[in-house]
Amino acid sequence: MFERPQGGERAVLVHVDLPAEADRESLQEFRELAVSAGVEPVAIITGSRAAPHPRYFVGTGKAEEIRAAVRDHRAEIVLFNHALTPVQERNLEKLFQCQVLDRTGLILDIFAQRARTHEGKLQVELAQLRHLSTRLVRGWTHLERQKGGIGLRGPGETQLETDRRLIGDRIRQLHRRLDKVDRQREQGRRARRRAELPTVSLVGYTNAGKSTLFNRLTAAGVHAADQLFATLDPTLRRVELPTGYPMILADTVGFIRHLPHDLVAAFRSTLQETRDADLLLHVVDAADERRQGNIEQVGQVLAEIGADRLPVLLVYNKIDRLPNGAPRVERDEQGRPVRVWVSAVTGEGIDSLLAAIDERLNADMARHRLHLPPTAGRLHARLHQMGVVHDERPADDGGWDLTVAMRGDDWQSLDRHEHISHYLWSEDAPRLAAAGDGP
Repeated sequence: MFERPQGGERAVLVHVDLPAEADRESLQEFRELAVSAGVEPVAIITGSRAAPHPRYFVGTGKAEEIRAAVRDHRAEIVLFNHALTPVQERNLEKLFQCQVLDRTGLILDIFAQRARTHEGKLQVELAQLRHLSTRLVRGWTHLERQKGGIGLRGPGETQLETDRRLIGDRIRQLHRRLDKVDRQREQGRRARRRAELPTVSLVGYTNAGKSTLFNRLTAAGVHAADQLFATLDPTLRRVELPTGYPMILADTVGFIRHLPHDLVAAFRSTLQETRDADLLLHVVDAADERRQGNIEQVGQVLAEIGADRLPVLLVYNKIDRLPNGAPRVERDEQGRPVRVWVSAVTGEGIDSLLAAIDERLNADMARHRLHLPPTAGRLHARLHQMGVVHDERPADDGGWDLTVAMRGDDWQSLDRHEHISHYLWSEDAPRLAAAGDGP
């Protein structure tokens, strides 16, 4: 029995073409995943099958070809661009005498490397343990595992039961800790809702340029790189739109074809930022020939997390890589912006994107100029709490001259409860409440 290495750098990649559309994977994307995981692909074995082989996933002849490649290239790990069953993984490791990792395990490994925050590390560990719990047996095949009566039970059975219990305990502990983090996040979301700040969430296929675009819009300095899953942990920043209205912009983890369900479940609190958004910016790599398929894959993940009914603005990024790429805004029959072509690297089209976001979020927003007397301190504090004050100067009577911007329903609500319209004024008209006491 071989000792499985903790990690490998020299890797043999295995890709099989299957006729079923749901089982097809991209070889180019697989190579990018492998490089993102930090391995060096030394050989790529391809083939085609009508259906996966129950023992090796590939046929016996192809399995021997892979074993020869492992031996000739002194590979330390074999990566499959498919989901393997625990039995298939165990059989392949026994045949190749090296570690075997399927697509799900590879993505989990990348997430483990990229997680930086406490929450992100907890989420990745939870996903890894859920995945590992179905594969415990392969780590203990060197122990005897007999069935039978008293005295015939091998030590492997006891060890497996112990490991399953320990993993179950750890999963429950992680759930409790993530629930606590989720409650803290919910407090932040409630504060934003009280302040009535709209939230815009960046979504898209991994490596579409979301973090680069986020940095361009916010100057946040979030890590961005030309690799898959460069960013895992969500980042939120306040952004002023061209008309002066504020919004919260959220950068989240990228999606991918066949994103493991354990990851989607583990990142539920992170993805909550997407589900609660007022607008989704779906970032698309305009230079990627697979862009339409990627758009559909993102749509499937959004449906899985319950965010498929939110308003979406498509952002075609990386126009600098197109032969005749030019920034532009495309509109629907109602005149609303639905697609914006930009380059996050050069900054082309960014002003148009901000204007389109402004238009989609603030179709019914309006500016109002107010004079609040000193006795309207409660309303003054309420307006600041809502985050709608864009300009303020002290007035001669000890009050405030200010400019606010808010949606029509918010204005009507304040007018019902605070009679805010009594404080409207303009330089060409007398201040309605300048004398001091309000309505």
